[in-house]
Amino acid sequence: MAPAEPARRRRPPSDGDDRDDAQTSRPGRKAPPRKTVARRGTPGAAAAMRLAAQQLSELLGRPPESVSALKPTEDGWEAQVEVVELERIPDTTSVLASYKVTMDEEGELISYERTRRYSRGMIDRPA
Repeated sequence: MAPAEPARRRRPPSDGDDRDDAQTSRPGRKAPPRKTVARRGTPGAAAAMRLAAQQLSELLGRPPESVSALKPTEDGWEAQVEVVELERIPDTTSVLASYKVTMDEEGELISYERTRRYSRGMIDRPA
């Protein structure tokens, strides 16, 4: 017969603190500081993605396919938005374009530029 496992110590009941157990169970260790979600007056990443797609759609008159990249800049946001420019059958032959969209700190579109056109079925290959 196998020996019984030693009893595990139970943790005292929580005092309502919502911090993660892994961070509170180690004495002397503090939780890492949280990063601020958005700069004052600047939309967050999700809002910036929606704004980029919406504003480009209004200018081009075509709905965006996706936002493939988004990065904060000193002056606001920069996004890459994919748009179907020519629908074809089969769908893999449709022509898409990638647009670089620049927005200010409030999320207003400053400029856009088509940087690439490609067929949907085309894959990127290393150069």
